Amino acid sequence: MSSLLKQVEPMVYSSQISVPYTWWAGDTAGRFLKTLRDEQTIMGTRCESCNRVFVPPRKTCPACFTENETWTAVSDEGTVVSFTVARRQLAAIAQKVPVIYALIRLDGADTALLHTIAQADPDDAKIGMRVRACFSKKAGATINAISHFVPID
Repeated sequence: MSSLLKQVEPMVYSSQISVPYTWWAGDTAGRFLKTLRDEQTIMGTRCESCNRVFVPPRKTCPACFTENETWTAVSDEGTVVSFTVARRQLAAIAQKVPVIYALIRLDGADTALLHTIAQADPDDAKIGMRVRACFSKKAGATINAISHFVPID
């Protein structure tokens, strides 16, 4: 029997499936996203124990384990703390490549937000680069209410 198994090639079938889904954002993320859409304001939550400001907001401080009930507006300007450039066009990338993805620490926040930087040459992207949020007039209550970030002087 084992010699028969060695002679049989396994059948391989390549395919793709689409698995659309929705989920409830929850109270904390929901408030953050609605404020982005309705007021074009970026909000974070503040831990009253360690005084850190989380953007995107966190319901509970990961260091103190206390509930973050204080909301605070942060600037729409910030500093790139890390980045990468996607140069290969994939189905998951809506924009035309190259696309700069960056972790941006907004002024007034202690954590970084992941988003894209546009209107910049990927070769000019760098850690420490200053950027400003550009809001979308068409987006719903999603992170895409911030269309992208652009470099500032």
